[in-house]
Amino acid sequence: MTDSVKSKNITWHHASITKDDRERLNGHRAVVLWFTGLSGSGKSTLAHAVEVALFEMGCRTYVLDGDNIRHGLNKDLGFSPEDREENIRRIGEVAHLFVEAGVIAMTAFISPYRADRDKARQIAGDGNFIEVYVKCNVETCEKRDVKGLYQKARAGLIPEFTGISAPYEEPLRPEIVVDTAAEPLETSAQKVLTYLREQGIIGIAD
Repeated sequence: MTDSVKSKNITWHHASITKDDRERLNGHRAVVLWFTGLSGSGKSTLAHAVEVALFEMGCRTYVLDGDNIRHGLNKDLGFSPEDREENIRRIGEVAHLFVEAGVIAMTAFISPYRADRDKARQIAGDGNFIEVYVKCNVETCEKRDVKGLYQKARAGLIPEFTGISAPYEEPLRPEIVVDTAAEPLETSAQKVLTYLREQGIIGIAD
């Protein structure tokens, strides 16, 4: 996929209301919380649990979920390495727009390749991207697999399935690591919330 812009004769228009303005109004910073991990690791479950807690605090939030996005924005993409790259690039751009709008944007995507996650971090900008590694071994993910995806992948019915027939590159320096095979959901969610407080992302209006 190319990074060049095909459209010509276009001009970037600067907004009158800035991200800083929106953050002051909201009483919290706007960032991307990028949940990454194997299918069945608990990314979506954790992202929504964190969102509920933040919403109850009065924060403006939104979860971009992998399956949901593929029903609309990215319905033209499959699971080849090239399509996965484009999938994550688009999500990185959308998440960036949410951050510019003052929202804490949470993304729940396998996003198996480090280079793609690094690109999403670059799109978000300095200090706006928090990588959350939802660590979970394949055996536990398979036990949780109510969709039967792992079984189909092992039978060869789903090609290029991450963790079975396609690679997953673990984050090297994630801001947050949770082990959903070893700790309850509440503990994982609290780790994320504690980090946000410690970094001054939430609680700045208290």
